[in-house]
Amino acid sequence: MAVLNEEQEMLRDMARDWATNKSPVTEFRKVRASGEPEAFNRDAYAKMAEMGWAGVIIPEEYGGSDFGFMSAGLVVEELGKTLTASPLVMNTVAASAIVLGGSDEQKSQWLPKLASGEAIATLAIDEGPRHDPEKIETTVWGGKLSGTKAFVPEAHGADLFVVAAKDGLYLVEKGDGVSLATRKLTDQRSHADVTFDGAAAHKLEGGGDTLLGDVLDRARVLTAAEMLGMAQAVFDTTLDYLKQRVQFNQVLATFQALQHRMADLFADLAQMRSAVEGGLQAIDSGFGIDRAAIIAKAEANRVLHTVSNEGIQMHGGIGMTDEYDVGFHLKRARVLEASFGSSSQLNNRFASLAGY
Repeated sequence: MAVLNEEQEMLRDMARDWATNKSPVTEFRKVRASGEPEAFNRDAYAKMAEMGWAGVIIPEEYGGSDFGFMSAGLVVEELGKTLTASPLVMNTVAASAIVLGGSDEQKSQWLPKLASGEAIATLAIDEGPRHDPEKIETTVWGGKLSGTKAFVPEAHGADLFVVAAKDGLYLVEKGDGVSLATRKLTDQRSHADVTFDGAAAHKLEGGGDTLLGDVLDRARVLTAAEMLGMAQAVFDTTLDYLKQRVQFNQVLATFQALQHRMADLFADLAQMRSAVEGGLQAIDSGFGIDRAAIIAKAEANRVLHTVSNEGIQMHGGIGMTDEYDVGFHLKRARVLEASFGSSSQLNNRFASLAGY
């Protein structure tokens, strides 16, 4: 495990207490039942921003705390445990794009709003059913951006889109020339196909040719942090269930075969945590980010897939019923596994970075 400083421990504990007491899975059930396309509680997100979580990676001069990605990951992990529905991950990654590539004017205009929760931002990258940043057809002509982005997360609540075009990343405000078509995915969160038709766009000129890749690496690691929280929650929930459930006049936890399966999951979780924390530390240090991000997301994909499957299996058929929370984790897991790179895509990317 990463060695945390006192401020990080306080931030983690605050996030854990808030998520457990103010945003348990029952709150996600309320969001789901509301049927609102935004699919998150605005009041809850305002509280997160008030506690400073929306500005963790934003410099102090723009209203943030500049605590770094390790600190952001600690918060996201705790929220992942309770399936808290919020645009925090996407807002943080979009803010990082502005930090990396924005002009002084763009930073002054948007970063204070994103840090305070006054505005929400998200990424609009992919144009097909699978993550593929190499296949981008969106174009900009005369300051007007045109193209369609598929499965944009948190699109309904976003005020600002960080959009990938052929020649770089652009900032596009929601409004004229921007239309949304809701896409319903199994996790019941906000997803939409977003069509830009001559929308006013402002390019992020900094960050060089690697800006898109740098932003996607941050998206992969922060998504992996959410997945780590989910995997831990499924493991803990399943372990508690095995200790309580009686079968053939015996508590399930006494069966050696199940003990071995849980031991394997425990080891997988430790390996996943090491990979995710390694990715967060790499971003903060600025060293080896691309490979660390691939390892973090690939390991998160592998372990969460296994843990969520095993959680359902060891709960039995009731695991997929609406009464039990473990099914919600599995559904969210399948969406996140495909976000910003499936395991096969990430393996190929790692091989190309290694020169194979």
